[in-house]
Amino acid sequence: MSSRRLLKAAEAIREVVSMAILVELKDPRVQHVTVTFVEVSPDMRIAKIHVSIMGDETQQRLSLAGLRSSTGFLQRKVGDRLETRYTPRLQFVLDHGVKNAMIVTRILNEVLPPNNTAFDLADEVDEESPADDE
Repeated sequence: MSSRRLLKAAEAIREVVSMAILVELKDPRVQHVTVTFVEVSPDMRIAKIHVSIMGDETQQRLSLAGLRSSTGFLQRKVGDRLETRYTPRLQFVLDHGVKNAMIVTRILNEVLPPNNTAFDLADEVDEESPADDE
């Protein structure tokens, strides 16, 4: 199976699942969930959906449990959108990439000095501008 077809299927699954979570899913446990990317197996029987969940550890576990209990509903939505012989079985995986990026950014902001280059450049431009000699 071509990798282009797998990428198109993964993108379609991501769109369907993201919109279904945002608009149609009524489970109160599922909150602050973002679908980051989807991996589809070469035979298109399994789709791993990587999600980022904002909140503490318990909120993440609750949201992930809510997503896993809604798998049948979401899988039906995916099956309606994809025109394939088999509807991929959905598996939800917690993605720590966004949270780790936020932690690294916070640490860098604490360690690095503030960036004043824009202010310094503005001062240099004012000094170099021609004075009114008229």
